[in-house]
Amino acid sequence: MKKFSEFIVGESFHSTCNISNDELEEYIKFSRIKNVFLEDKVEDKHQLVSGRAILSRMEGEFTRLNQIYGNQIIFLGTDGDSEWENRNTRFLKPYYTNQVLKLKFTIVQKEDIDNEFGKIIIDYEGSTQENELIIISKKNIYRVKKESSQ
Repeated sequence: MKKFSEFIVGESFHSTCNISNDELEEYIKFSRIKNVFLEDKVEDKHQLVSGRAILSRMEGEFTRLNQIYGNQIIFLGTDGDSEWENRNTRFLKPYYTNQVLKLKFTIVQKEDIDNEFGKIIIDYEGSTQENELIIISKKNIYRVKKESSQ
């Protein structure tokens, strides 16, 4: 686990995952998504995964990184990126269950909130095994508890 003081702007962390058919079904049941478009999109027995399901998995994978897990961390929200026409997230290509999803998390900003907490802002990227970019999500904001000595 990296402490808040050890995070460096520009630093990236990587992970790889996939979303199985069963995991997608659980997510759809929990979230109560009802979308005919998603129900009918099957390719070689692989279902089209909703964008929110991809984002949920990405955030989950972020919190499980060795560098992150162990910190008291909470997701505060997202900001539009002024250099990106105030957008936050874009889905660039379809993603199907059981496809490899290569994840990159980059610290783009770090700041103090007060003596007890700091804030890190993370850009997410997800791509296929063939390095085709599927999703970009900018300015995901996290509050992180600082270590006692700060």
